Amino acid sequence: MALLERVSTLVRANLNDLIDKAEHPEKMIKQVILDMQNQLLQVKTQVAIAIADQHLLDKKRKENEEKVAEWTRKAELAVDKKQDDLARAALQRVESYRDLCDGFAQQVADQKAQVENLKTALRQLEQKLAEAQGKADLLIAQHRRARAVSKASDAKMASGNGSSGAAFDRMKHKVAHSQASSQAKSEMAADDVEDRLAALEKEDKIERLLVELKTKRGA
Repeated sequence: MALLERVSTLVRANLNDLIDKAEHPEKMIKQVILDMQNQLLQVKTQVAIAIADQHLLDKKRKENEEKVAEWTRKAELAVDKKQDDLARAALQRVESYRDLCDGFAQQVADQKAQVENLKTALRQLEQKLAEAQGKADLLIAQHRRARAVSKASDAKMASGNGSSGAAFDRMKHKVAHSQASSQAKSEMAADDVEDRLAALEKEDKIERLLVELKTKRGA
């Protein structure tokens, strides 16, 4: 039956594999537990129904056994009374009820086997559910730890491939270039001031020489 197939699938499921393959492990394990709880409830209901059906079938079997005994007594009475026609009719009823009795007995046996299958599935699912509930926190913690280790490894690889060092070197070179450019501009500005001051001193010297020359010439 479909219910037993679903239960069998859940029982066979490897919780560790489900967690490893899941995109959201915590949601996956919670969903698995919820599915097991739902299936467990359905199996319990089916077990109760199957047991009730078994009792009903067994009751029908017993009723037909009683009919077999009743019509056997009637056939014996007819024989005792030398009523062969009635005895034959009674024996026909006996055989009819015996066939029904055998049919119900077979159904009882089949139903009993079905009940045992359901009980076995119920025990297996209860065990699997207990295992899942016990492992849930552990599995989720293991997955989180593995994910953290993976991220740490990725970060370590990223820092070790030279990209961070290269970026730092580029920034260092840029700062050095900026400093050199500023110094050059400063030096250029200083040179310009010195040139202007030198020009002024030269003009002043020329003026003094001119005055001295005029004085000598009596001008």
